[in-house]
Amino acid sequence: MSKKLKEYIRHPGSLFMMILVILAACITFAVLLFLLAYILVKGIPQLKPSLFALEYTTENVSMLPAIINTLFMTLISLLIAVPFGIFSAIYLVEYAKRGNRFVNIIRLTTETLSGIPSIVYGLFGMLFFVTALKWGYSLLAGAFTLAIMILPLIMRTTEEALKAVPDTFREGSFGLGAGKLRTVFRIVLPAAVPGILAGIILAVGRIVGETAALIYTSGTVAQIPSSVFGSGRTLAVHMYNLSSEGLHMNESYATAVVLLVLVTGINALSGFAAKKLSQI
Repeated sequence: MSKKLKEYIRHPGSLFMMILVILAACITFAVLLFLLAYILVKGIPQLKPSLFALEYTTENVSMLPAIINTLFMTLISLLIAVPFGIFSAIYLVEYAKRGNRFVNIIRLTTETLSGIPSIVYGLFGMLFFVTALKWGYSLLAGAFTLAIMILPLIMRTTEEALKAVPDTFREGSFGLGAGKLRTVFRIVLPAAVPGILAGIILAVGRIVGETAALIYTSGTVAQIPSSVFGSGRTLAVHMYNLSSEGLHMNESYATAVVLLVLVTGINALSGFAAKKLSQI
């Protein structure tokens, strides 16, 4: 009888907890594999060249305009949210005094914003960006709304990544005569890049899969807008419209496959970039 088995017999609670952990892991993996298999089996046979036509019509229900809009929406949202999120986290960790009441209020508000339903963000975006600023239903209104949505996520993950950098890195830099700003941007920030990119990857997943906020801000027009002030639907909104109409269910399954591949590809590319940057 092995030593580990004897220990479990002596402590039945440990054996029970181990069984629960293994069971939870197996259920999680089984559900994930089932979802992936279901989407791929239902969607791959429905993929056809007409779904990737440059122009959308009621006959081909092309998803290519939605794919392009999704990429543009992701890029614009990240360009807005990432600098604000990273610089805010740098201030909270590196410059703000520890125990500062103002910092505690900021952290409380960011955690609160993370739990707000996306439809509330959509209503805010419609009232402020679409109506008050007179941007109308546009990619820009949708991008700013999504940027506000993902900002708390990027702030919190960047803050935790900066906190994980050992203080010896900072002390060594100060000991060599480097100033605060140089230490942050040359020593601390590069060391925290993998954690920061992990937060950005999560933010990308939320942007690509968002529907409620974009229906109220960017609209559902199935075309590639001529500018950021034009209306256009993303891939998730496209799939939602197809499934809600009930007339193109096969095409909606095909769209789900493309959406899954797109998210996986973006995550893989981001992970590769994080690995390369951490080796520099």
